[in-house]
Amino acid sequence: MIFDSHTHLNAEQFNDDIPETITRANELGVTEMAVVGFDYPTIEKSLALSQAYKDIYSIIGWHPTEAGSYDKEAEAFIQSHLENPKVVTYGEIGLDYYWMEDPKDVQEKVFRRQIAIAKEHKLPISIHMRDAVEDTYRILKDEDVRDIGGIMHSFGSDDEWARKFLDLGMHLSFSGVVTFKKALEVQESAKIVPMDKLLVETDAPYLAPVPYRGKRNEPGYTRYVVEKIAELRELPFEEVAKQTTINAHQLFGIQS
Repeated sequence: MIFDSHTHLNAEQFNDDIPETITRANELGVTEMAVVGFDYPTIEKSLALSQAYKDIYSIIGWHPTEAGSYDKEAEAFIQSHLENPKVVTYGEIGLDYYWMEDPKDVQEKVFRRQIAIAKEHKLPISIHMRDAVEDTYRILKDEDVRDIGGIMHSFGSDDEWARKFLDLGMHLSFSGVVTFKKALEVQESAKIVPMDKLLVETDAPYLAPVPYRGKRNEPGYTRYVVEKIAELRELPFEEVAKQTTINAHQLFGIQS
């Protein structure tokens, strides 16, 4: 049993084959997943999927590339769904300095506001961090997120930064990037994360792992992330699969 802690099954790339994609995931041992919504349409679809399928859960929030459109209406829309028992985390929120759709100060203001809302609702947070590791760390430290915890989604930094985010009480989640031949820093990070702070994900339809790199990613391919981490840590596949699922259940408040 494997838990994909971050997937976009609500993306348009899956419009034609959601049931088949879920079946393929189950056949690969991926039996649970958290579907991330980050704007009006993707949040609505995430919620619909989590209501339709027992083992699908919702993560909802406002993505940093959408920070400029975050307003009172968006905030009210998100908050109206946070008491839904299938909503297990607030996200993905954070900073994105790669696309830079909005200035840094706008992104930071929206990021901090959403952390505050997550705290009010006692929800963990899922963090998007692209080309913004220093500022993301500074904000999470300033906001003292240890009491709610959360996920550094698709963690892509070295083991030094891994330790810093772990010190803030965060879980680190690894995507298909960890299977890439040249992703040596990410692989080193995957080796040092305490087993009770380790999560796995796909970020599907993006970041497909080897042997499917360059193709549409699917939740079922979380299996190959587990296989790679088990190889790196010299552990049985079953142990990594079981522990990462336990970790997801505990963080998301899901009764096993």
